[in-house]
Amino acid sequence: MRVRFHPEAVEEYRAAALHYEKRQPGLGRRFAEKIEEAIRQLSETPRRWRILEENIRRYLVHLFPYAILYAIEGDIVYIIAVMHCHRKPDYWRERMSK
Repeated sequence: MRVRFHPEAVEEYRAAALHYEKRQPGLGRRFAEKIEEAIRQLSETPRRWRILEENIRRYLVHLFPYAILYAIEGDIVYIIAVMHCHRKPDYWRERMSK
């Protein structure tokens, strides 16, 4: 399946990687590797992960307190958010209308 990002999800991904890299050199790269691994798995078996609500699914990222929220739209995995699990858990809902 193909993968598409909501524009704000791309920015979250970049900002988180930058944040980790500033905290410790190499940590941002490690975070990005875990996100890319998650994206690869989502594209191969998108229905494998838990439904959070309606058609939104959640993939918990290994080793980092992040989740990828996504929907399956035909042959596309649409990533809605790259969300920190301990901050404002419902902020992404407004993106559903965009």
